[in-house]
Amino acid sequence: MDSKIQDVLDTYHVMIREEQNSPRQLAPGGRDGGQDMRLRAVGRETGQLINILAKSLEKPVILELGTSFGYSGIWLAEAARSAGGRLITMELHEYKSEHAKGMATKAGLADWIDFRIGDAVEMIGHLTDGIDFVLVDLWKDLYLPCLEAFYPKLNPGAIIVADNMLRPGDENVRQYGKAIRAKPGITSVLFPVGSGIEVSRFDR
Repeated sequence: MDSKIQDVLDTYHVMIREEQNSPRQLAPGGRDGGQDMRLRAVGRETGQLINILAKSLEKPVILELGTSFGYSGIWLAEAARSAGGRLITMELHEYKSEHAKGMATKAGLADWIDFRIGDAVEMIGHLTDGIDFVLVDLWKDLYLPCLEAFYPKLNPGAIIVADNMLRPGDENVRQYGKAIRAKPGITSVLFPVGSGIEVSRFDR
């Protein structure tokens, strides 16, 4: 990582530590009310792993489902730049996407990122290019609908990483785990990294 990227990651790591040491509070507007300020970031180890995986692909089209405040997008955009690809990141709330864009600009990575705002399932449907890498890290009840939307758009050799498979590990992620393993051409492994990640590969 160059110094600009490392400085931005260090800023995020301070924010992550502060969040982890603070009591959890429900946002006044609820989860979709536009006042949620929690990062819910994947964490350093998961960030490093998705960076390594995405860099293993040639000129990848990377799809991030759940921009949030932009932490994982830094890792993915650095991989996109290194591998000659690009990152498409999707977020419901504009204020989160704008924060992520500002941090990506500070890191010198904004030119490799296409920020999209709206309903993820709907936006996936509008994608015209095949997908080489997916990070699934949004509200857990959207994991399965998103899978059904992006699966037909996967290129051979595509890698899919889903976060929070062990924590919180609720029924939604269990359904996602069963569903992706049942898809033709998919091989999948659950890793105890961070909050638990399901790493899948599409070979058909």
